[in-house]
Amino acid sequence: MINFNGELLFEENVKLSPENRGFKYGDAIFETIKVSNNRVVFWEDHYFRLMSSMRMLRMKIPMKFTLEFLEQEILKTVAAQDSDTSFRVRLNVYRRDGGLYTPKTNKIHYFIDAKPNTYVTKDVYIVDVFKDFYNYSGLLSTIKTNNRMVNTLASIFAKENELDNCVLINENKGVVEVTNANIFILKGNVVKTPAYTEGCIKGIVRKKVIEIITKNEAYSIEETTISPFEIQKADEVFITNAIIGIQAVTNYKKKTFTTSFSDKISKSLRVLEVTTS
Repeated sequence: MINFNGELLFEENVKLSPENRGFKYGDAIFETIKVSNNRVVFWEDHYFRLMSSMRMLRMKIPMKFTLEFLEQEILKTVAAQDSDTSFRVRLNVYRRDGGLYTPKTNKIHYFIDAKPNTYVTKDVYIVDVFKDFYNYSGLLSTIKTNNRMVNTLASIFAKENELDNCVLINENKGVVEVTNANIFILKGNVVKTPAYTEGCIKGIVRKKVIEIITKNEAYSIEETTISPFEIQKADEVFITNAIIGIQAVTNYKKKTFTTSFSDKISKSLRVLEVTTS
C-alpha cells in the first residue's frame, strides 16, 4: 500500500501525471527513514531536515505538515503492509504539476512508500572511486533531491566491477560520500568526514556518529576536505545512512582495513536508535 496525500492505495492504483514535476525536472525531495517496532527512528532529525530542504527549494509547507502529523502518516502506511518487520520508508515531496522550469505553483503533493528492511551488514565490503562524473560541491548537493544520476551511474559502475559501493568525488577531486551513504575515515585517533561544503548529504546518521565521537575523549572528529589518497592511508573506513546504520569498509584498492572502531561506534548507534526520538 502507498500513502498518496494521506490516502492509502494499492500500488497499481497510484497514477502520476505526465506533467509530474518530480519526473520531468527532478523537482522533488525525499527522506529515507527506518521504522522499527512501530517506531520511527530519529524522526525529529528527519523531520527538521525535510522542513529545511523544503524551505531551501521554496516549496510551500502545508500547515498540517507538523511533526506529529507526518509521523502518524508514516506509521499508518507501515501498518497497512503485510509484514511486521523493520521497514525502509521513503517519504517523497514534490511540487504540484504545471509549468516548465518555472512552476505554476509552489504547493506540494507527497507520497509514502514502505518496504521491509532487508539490509544485512556485510563482513566483506569493497569500494573504489568513481571518476567518470563529479558530485559537485555546494549547498544544493546536500539536499536529497530526486536528481540522483551520478549515484545511479556510480552504482552501475560498482555492479559491473564487482564492488559493493563507489566513492563519489567533487570537481576539486575531494571525497564527497559513497553512492548511498556518508563516509568516515579513521587514522590514529582522528576521525574525518567530508564537510558539507564538499557537497555531501546532510546525513541523519552522520550527525549521530559525530555526536558519539565528540563525546569520546580518546578521539577527535574533523569535518573537512579528504582526498581519495587519504582513504588508502586510513586505519579504518566506514559508511553511514539511516537504513544500514554503520557498514565497515574492508577493502579499498589494495588496502585492507580493520573494523574494531566502527564496530564500537555501531554498538553506540544502536543504543541511540532505541533511546532517541
